[in-house]
Amino acid sequence: MTRYIRRFLTEEDGPTAVEYAVMLALIVGLCITSVNALAQRTGESFDTSANELSSVLGN
Repeated sequence: MTRYIRRFLTEEDGPTAVEYAVMLALIVGLCITSVNALAQRTGESFDTSANELSSVLGN
């Protein structure tokens, strides 16, 4: 029994797949967060520009 446990703990096939899945999840999460932040900042920039142009043009 201890031989099977020792072999399970030393094998690297399973943990490697899990590590890749965790890295992929972190990368996808980071990409989604970055796109959200960029979209929000871009929207705020357009709103600010539109307000400035409206005040300058007197509309």
